[in-house]
Amino acid sequence: MSALPDLASPRSVLRLMLLALLIAVVIALGRHAGLTPDAVADLAQLSALALAIALVAVLVLHLARPLLARTSAGVGTLLTILLLLIGAAAVTEAAIFLSYHLGLTPERWPAWRGPLLVRSLAITAIVGLLALRYLALEQRSASGARTQQEAQMQALQSRIRPHFLFNSLNSVASLTHSDPDKAEAVLHDLADLFRVLLADARKLVPITAEREIARQYIDLEKLRLGERLQVKWVESDVPRNAQIPALTLQPLLENAIYHGIEPRFGGGTVKIEMWSEGDALNILISNPLPETRTASHQRGNKVAMDNIRQRLVTQFGSAATLQAFEQGDQYHVKLKLPVVKG
Repeated sequence: MSALPDLASPRSVLRLMLLALLIAVVIALGRHAGLTPDAVADLAQLSALALAIALVAVLVLHLARPLLARTSAGVGTLLTILLLLIGAAAVTEAAIFLSYHLGLTPERWPAWRGPLLVRSLAITAIVGLLALRYLALEQRSASGARTQQEAQMQALQSRIRPHFLFNSLNSVASLTHSDPDKAEAVLHDLADLFRVLLADARKLVPITAEREIARQYIDLEKLRLGERLQVKWVESDVPRNAQIPALTLQPLLENAIYHGIEPRFGGGTVKIEMWSEGDALNILISNPLPETRTASHQRGNKVAMDNIRQRLVTQFGSAATLQAFEQGDQYHVKLKLPVVKG
């Protein structure tokens, strides 16, 4: 019964406790006309009984969870309710037993024992079914949201411009006769890059591995752009064991090359600066602005930046920021994300 929620989690336990207290309050208010001393005493007893039943139910279901997980949904639900009823009956009988031995009840088998037991079992069954249904729906909703989020991350990660693949393959084709060894090395780099593109989008990789993928991507672009593309790396106090999401640098570099270097007749230099600042890793990528800006390039640049920003928000929430700004004839993209050490 894979849909059985984890009732032993702090959040579920707190909800069950609040629900038990709410039921005790409703029953006590229904049995008394006002807030009399008898009503307060009745509320205290009912609250203690309801909390005890809820705690026993959590303990029993937590211990039986491995067994219930191997059953079908229908059988698992029936077994869950049965365990809840057994726990409620045991707690009710224990409460009557303690009440007698503490002198609160003059009789060992009071006349109200049967009705109390029936009410406890009925309320436990009704509340148990409603609680299981609610928690199962909540769990299913959360699982669906996680699946959608992961699919969105994978889609954002996998967006690489088709022209890059075609240009790389054309470069390999031209090298097969003139420089077969170089063509083989290029194919290896291309395979490594696409292996990362198809990997788990939630995966964190060492910063050294991310730099290597970025280097391979730049080498592939240099086959096409030649000396028009220059790259400068500047690093300061970057933890060697720092981990970042796979393909953090590559799409930013692709953006810089496609929108900054490629449109320029003389090319230019892409500068990558990386430095740590407390618990944050900063990455600044700069490229020269093109002499002539086209609407399609500006629109494509915005789409690419939005995709990168969505992926970072999905991974880190508000802990990561991405800023893009112009300064003189340079276009800068600054990324700040928390340092995750491996």
